[in-house]
Parts: sequence; C-alpha cells; structure tokens
Amino acid sequence: MTRNGDNGGGNLQHPNEEKGTSNKHESVALNERVDPDNGDVETDSIPERENWAHKLDFILSCIGYAVGLGNIWRFPYLCYKNGGGAFLIPYFLCLIVTGIPLFLLEVTLGQFMARGCIMSWQISPLFQGIGYATTVVCTFCNQYYIVILAWSLFYLFQSFTLELPWASCGNEWNTDQCVESKKEGARNTACVNYTQVNETYSTNYTLITAVNGTGTNDTNFLPDCANMSGPLVSSVQEFWENKVLQVSGGLDEIGTFVWPLVLCLILAWVLVYFIVWKGVRSSGKVVYFTATFPYVVLTIMLIRGLTLEGAANGLLFYLKPDISRLADGQVWVDAGSQIFYSFAVGFGTLTALGSYNKFHNNCYRDTLIVTVFNCMTSFYGGLVIFSVLGFMAYEQGVPIEEVADKGPGLAFIAYPKALSLMPAAPFWSCLFFFMILLVGLDSQFVAVEGLITALVDIFPRQLRGKYRRELFTLFICVMTFFAGLIFVTNGGIYVFKLYDYYSASYPLFFIGALEAAVISWVYGADRFYDDIEHMIGYKPFIWFKICWKYLIPVAAMSILIFALATYTPIIYNGYSYPLWGEMIGWMLSIISVILIPITFVTLLCRAEGSLHERWKALTTPRLQPHQIRPSTALTTIGGLSLDVYHKCPREEPLSENHAEKERLKQSMT
Repeated sequence: MTRNGDNGGGNLQHPNEEKGTSNKHESVALNERVDPDNGDVETDSIPERENWAHKLDFILSCIGYAVGLGNIWRFPYLCYKNGGGAFLIPYFLCLIVTGIPLFLLEVTLGQFMARGCIMSWQISPLFQGIGYATTVVCTFCNQYYIVILAWSLFYLFQSFTLELPWASCGNEWNTDQCVESKKEGARNTACVNYTQVNETYSTNYTLITAVNGTGTNDTNFLPDCANMSGPLVSSVQEFWENKVLQVSGGLDEIGTFVWPLVLCLILAWVLVYFIVWKGVRSSGKVVYFTATFPYVVLTIMLIRGLTLEGAANGLLFYLKPDISRLADGQVWVDAGSQIFYSFAVGFGTLTALGSYNKFHNNCYRDTLIVTVFNCMTSFYGGLVIFSVLGFMAYEQGVPIEEVADKGPGLAFIAYPKALSLMPAAPFWSCLFFFMILLVGLDSQFVAVEGLITALVDIFPRQLRGKYRRELFTLFICVMTFFAGLIFVTNGGIYVFKLYDYYSASYPLFFIGALEAAVISWVYGADRFYDDIEHMIGYKPFIWFKICWKYLIPVAAMSILIFALATYTPIIYNGYSYPLWGEMIGWMLSIISVILIPITFVTLLCRAEGSLHERWKALTTPRLQPHQIRPSTALTTIGGLSLDVYHKCPREEPLSENHAEKERLKQSMT
C-alpha cells in the first residue's frame, strides 16, 4: 500500500462544491501534509485539480466517448445477424442489467473519490489492482484505436476528387482480377469461363448473365476479361488491401512502413494532443462540436439513404424479427458483449470523466441521459447503414447478407462501395469519412484523457502545474505513437486484429464483474448508496443495488465463461494466425487482469498485523472530511480512529471551503 504523498497513496482532494467557485489549472494553494514516519507537518504547493467548466461538458464528453465506432459498424451487424428486431430484446435486457448500472458505478466512483481509475480505488485500497488493470486496457486501446482515425483521414483525403479512386480499375494498385463495383453482382455480366490456346488466351470467351439465366457470347466485355487468371476482386477491396494497407501475407511478414498511413497517424496524434493538452478545460469545449456534428451527418445520410432504391429492403432486413434466434445462447452473449463495448465500461475512462465533476453533481441523472443517447445512436446508426446497403444490394442484384459486414470491413469496404454507386459520390464520401473521423476522435481523445488523469493523480506534485501536464501529455502521446507504428506496416492489419480480438474483449467482463463485487460486498452497496445520496440528495432506484450485488457479477462472468468455452482461433480474411500469434494475443488479455491478484497479494503481504487486521486496514477507504456523511461519527471513519485518519497524508490542496468543513468536523466530534 502506498504510504507517502508523493506517489499518491493518501487522501483525496476536496473538489469545489459551491457555485461560483472555480478550480483554475494553474492556481496553487498551500497544502499541509503529515509525514507518516515522524508525524511532522510539512507544507507543499500543489496546483488544484480542475473541474468541468459546465455540466454539459461532462455529458457531451461521456456521449462522445461512449458513442463510438462500435455503434456505427458493430451494432447493426449484430442486429441483422441475431434475428433483426428480435435482437433488441436481449440487448435492452442486458442494457438494464449490466450497461446502465456499471456506467453509473464507474462515473459515481470517480465523482465521489475525485480521482482517476487508479487512485479512485483508494475506496478499497486492497483492490487497487482493478485500477491498474483498466489502465493497461486503456493503454492498449489508445495504441490501436487511433489507427482507425489514420485510415479515415486517408479515405477523407482521397475523397477530394471528381471520381472516387476505389470506384474503378486500371490504377497502379489494381490487378487483372479487378472488377468495378458497378459491374459486380448478378445484374451485370461477368467472366465465368475461358480457354487458353498456345499460352495465349483465345478470343472465344463464354460469358453469362444472371438476368435471364442464358449463356451468350458478347465481345463488348472481352477487354475486361482478357487477362484474368483467377476470381474477380472488387475494386473497393483492392483499394483497401493494395493501396491503403499494402497488406502482406501474414503476421510473420511485418514488412516496411506504409508512409501515407504513417503521416495520417501523425496527424491524428497531433489532433488528439492539441485537444487534451490543457485537460478537460480544453477538451470540454471541443466535444460541443465533435459529439454533436456526427448526428447532423447521420441525419443527412439517413434522409439520402431513404430516397434510394432498395432502401426499404435494407431496413426490413435490419429490423425484421426472427424470434427463434432468441433460443441461441450466442445471441445473448453478443448482446451482453455489445453493451460492454459500446458503453466502454472497464476501461477506467468513465471514472476519470466523473472525477472532474463537482461533488454534488447529479451523476445519476447524467448517467440516464448518456445511456439513452448511446442506445438510440446504435439503433439510429443501423438505419443509416442498412438503408444504403439495401441500395447497394439492389444495384448489384445480390442478397443483402452478401454486402453486409462488420467492423473495418463495413466502414472501409462495404460502405465505400455503396457510396461509389451514388450520384455525387465524392461529396457523400467526404461527409461519411468526416463523420467516422469525428466519432473515432471523440473516443480516442477522451480515452487519452482518462489515461493521463490516472497517471497524473498518482504523481500530482510532479505532473501538475504550469507546463508540467502539457509536457507529460506530449510525452504520453509521442510514446503511444511510436508504440502504434507497428499498425501502419504491411503486416499492421494482422497486429490490429490481434489487439482488437484479445486486449479489449475478454478482460472487460472480468473487470466489470469484479468492480461490482468489490463495491457491493467489500465497500458495501448500502454505504455506496448512502454516498450517492450524500452527493445528489437522494438514493437511486434500488434496482441498481440489486444489479451490483448479484446480477452484474453473474451476467459478466457467464458471458466470459461462454466466450471462453466457444473460443475459436482468430482468422482474418482467410488467414489463420500461427500458434505464437495466438499466444501473443492471450498475453495481451492476461497482462491486464493479472495485475489484480498481484497487487492484492503484494499489499496483503506488506501490511502488518494478523490477516484479519491486514484485511480491515486495507479495505478501509481513504476519505476526506467532505466525503463523510454528516450522520457518520468521525471518530471511526471506516474502522480508522480519528487520530489515524488525521495522519493519512493529504495529497491535494484544500479548497477555500476547508474552514467551513473543519468547523463542521469539530462540531460533530
């Protein structure tokens, strides 16, 4: 257990509570600190911890972070895959059981403790490993998620043209098997058979059209077929694989840097840095645009999509319920996993966002607002996606399931193909990829802010103050950029899929279950409810307590066990990963959660006394006077005597309301 003030093991600051009181980033207050070894009182100067300038800053930041690319490209795919409208039944049940309660827990924990995801677990120090685990998961996510922004920037720049480069063949990156997207499918003629005579292709090709199902000879398409020696490949897919990724043959062929993507990655990190370098005072302003404008773009594209031929078929395919699918356990697992991913629980970032709230902010109300927006965005995004995919299926004369995809395949292959078939395609392409950029940028810079918050809160004296945080943020961004360069190599897409498949999937369920269990059974669900009442003036609906104590641990661990039991080795585009690649993936999963038992055992062994005394001391929350409810006797704060409580090192500057709090404490004792 951390014992000195310099490395963050003591009490938590008193956030400003009164209206009109502001924490300026560079303001400094004298801070008394008690040396735990000799009891001497020291004084230090530490910049105060900032708060959100306005309540709406927090709400929009949460919306921008939680509403990510998973809402646009994962939810619609899962919905049509798992019974269309019937999928909404397990989705909303999982939302009520796990999503909203966990979201409330993490935000409330941050607001109450006024700390990021590591130091907030001073509420039960023995389990501070949960904070370390979430920080590792967040770090992995920051490394690979921003690559999506680099891809989006590349596509955005390529869209500023009269004709989209992925709409046609004949480019330097195309092969002889290339076929333009407008010529794909059964509505268009395609080569299916040809012969070779004396090492040259004959001029008598057999062509077939599926429109009438009869064979015919047609010399109009001979130039397109003359040099083909394999299956047809879409021009959109060739642009993605040969131009954008310049993909290699596998994980063991990392190759060289793809320099256009390297430059786009640099630009993405520059954008992120200048958004977060001043903390929430700067990022809280940016979200007014980045969190709202994507809804404008979604609405514009939905209106356009509904006017296209075949849009109705796409929407019907998306929403038509298949109740029989509810008997499949995988459907329920998909619903639960989508809740964890889309609500971004287990990454520690929600705790960081909540920590910048003022102590009496109504986090309960804010949670309900954000979670409703998140769910509606997932549903709304599905309407946008499938209206356009229905149009593409109509144009190509193929079933919708053949054009539907998930993940990067939807954003960078299926949807660009649909855009290339639309009139004024470059305009719609610019609009779409600008939206993808904003949606991803929100999630990325808020996640970076969460990581910075977690680390700065451990070393407040060293990392706060004029220019210190800016320089530290620059250091983190630069180091994460270098760590992410492997994703913009020829084999980068294979590493990307490895990170996405392992590092931010399995650990989330374990972390979520443990968070709920520790708060409910170690700290105490009733005590946590009382803390919420102390902050907002009333207790939340009792349902959340039931979820924290029973439903979340059972549901999260059930999903994890089912996922492990039905595990299938990772495959990308027909490529099976080698065993050593899978081992690296499992290391990415384990490295975060293994910190929890390591921290637990380490702290328990370093403590003094009997096992019971160690448990009692290490599960006693490190609180400050303002966090103690007026009805609580200060002589026994969480099992600690008042004298011991005073000797807990104070890390943060005291606010101008400290005198009033001290008078209150004296009157209560």
